[in-house]
Formats: sequence, C-alpha cells, structure tokens
Amino acid sequence: MDLVGKPQLRKDARKHGDAKRSVEAWISVVEEAEWNNITEIKRTYSSADYVKGKTVFNIKGKSYRLIVLIDYSLQLVTYKAFLTHAEYDQYKF
Repeated sequence: MDLVGKPQLRKDARKHGDAKRSVEAWISVVEEAEWNNITEIKRTYSSADYVKGKTVFNIKGKSYRLIVLIDYSLQLVTYKAFLTHAEYDQYKF
C-alpha cells in the first residue's frame, strides 16, 4: 500500500516518544501490505476497526489510535490522525 501523509504521521508520533517504534513498525507493515478489505487487515491487526468510513488502528497496545482513510482499489492509505486514547474519545468522525 502507498502511505500518504507519512511525514505528518512521524511528526505527530514524535510528540509521544514511546510510540515511535510502534509507528515505524506499522508503517513498514502497511507499505508491504496489499489489503483489499477490513477482513484482510484484521488478519494482521485484529483490533483494527472500520468507523464511519475510516480505519482505526490501536498503536502500542491501546495507548494510541491511528486513523486512516483507505482506498483499496488504489492501494492507498491516507493518514488522518494520531491520538491518545483520551483524544480519540473526543474525536469527531
């Protein structure tokens, strides 16, 4: 998959130093993946959820939420937000 917004994701993740390794691992997996639907994503990330048109990944356990928009036909993942659990609870989809 192609990842749009990778520099911004890295910048946002740097605000949370303990998330850097987990985010870099996620980036590596996504860039190698060829997902066609949420079911295929869940084979790798069982806690991933589809919420109001976006896909939400738990990062570093449940410490952070990574929100992306995925176009499966284009194999394109677009970064939207990297949030703490508390910030995610307030996020407007």
